[in-house]
Amino acid sequence: MVVFLYFCTMQSKVLLIYTGGTIGMNRNQATGALEPFDFEHLLNNVPELKQFDTQIDTYQFQPPIDSSDMSPARWTDLSHTIADHYDQYDGFVVLHGTDTMAYTASALSYMLENLTKPVVFTGSQLPIGQLRTDGKENLITSIEIAAAKNDEEKAMVPEVGIYFGGHLLRGNRTTKQSAEEFNAFESFNYPHLVDAGVNITYHSHRILTPNWGEPMKAHFRLDNNVIIFSLFPGIREDLIRHIIHTPNLKSIVMRTFGSGNAPQSPWLLQALKEGTRAGKVIVNISQCMQGQVEMSRYGCGYHLQEAGVISGRDSTVEAAVTKLMFLQSLYDDPEQVRHYMEQSIRGELTLTL
Repeated sequence: MVVFLYFCTMQSKVLLIYTGGTIGMNRNQATGALEPFDFEHLLNNVPELKQFDTQIDTYQFQPPIDSSDMSPARWTDLSHTIADHYDQYDGFVVLHGTDTMAYTASALSYMLENLTKPVVFTGSQLPIGQLRTDGKENLITSIEIAAAKNDEEKAMVPEVGIYFGGHLLRGNRTTKQSAEEFNAFESFNYPHLVDAGVNITYHSHRILTPNWGEPMKAHFRLDNNVIIFSLFPGIREDLIRHIIHTPNLKSIVMRTFGSGNAPQSPWLLQALKEGTRAGKVIVNISQCMQGQVEMSRYGCGYHLQEAGVISGRDSTVEAAVTKLMFLQSLYDDPEQVRHYMEQSIRGELTLTL
């Protein structure tokens, strides 16, 4: 079912949260480097915002940060900001740098349980003050989506999404695919939630449905005792063992080949067994951008199952690592973490393909 944009008679209220990123930067004339400037200057570059039949309020992180400096502490700050203002607004737009936007959107999707309002992340590849900027369209359409309600006065997109280049994508399904193209993000294993052209088209059957009768529950703790490593031909045993036996490390996102395959080296399988027996959660994520992990498909994947490695299915790396941080903050028992890693708790996995 496809639903088109519907404007309600009651004025919507959207909170625009500026964390930093290219969209709000200006070029230093002396050094040529991009630097953040005052949020008011950003708004002055988008006079179109005054045409909205929507109340737009703003909130700025002080100081604005480059997204490369994003951290779990900042995600907690963002979760607090949305939770503190949740009842006052119909939707939220978060301006964020592109480099770690998919990590932040994934983390927030877990931290904001039973979300009943849109949280739309966006940014730009060029500063909003530049002539060819993509920032204006991204910002304007993100606000439209965040403010949109259906004929029952409920949010059209009650989940965390990333809007870029004419598409709204599920936040925890999204990966940055290009450092140069305006179409910087894609959700390779899940179709778009919204497509924006002449009309804004909402694919309602793809959008999460919350429990409208229950409140949103915000979480503010994350446990970042997790690491990501990629397998490659020639990977060294001593380095892998060093990682697996790192003190306090609770979980590993292991990026494997193809549909979840790894070398059948006896030392690797033994090291993975030692890790899982010691209570570490090891999640198998494919290095491919599209497709899913199927460890029973080939013998070299099947041996990983025997070593206690669990399948990340079609999860992105960003969704897997932030989900581990979230689950580890809730559960001390690694078996519970393993259990929920194989469940779709915020639409981050396709359980049947």
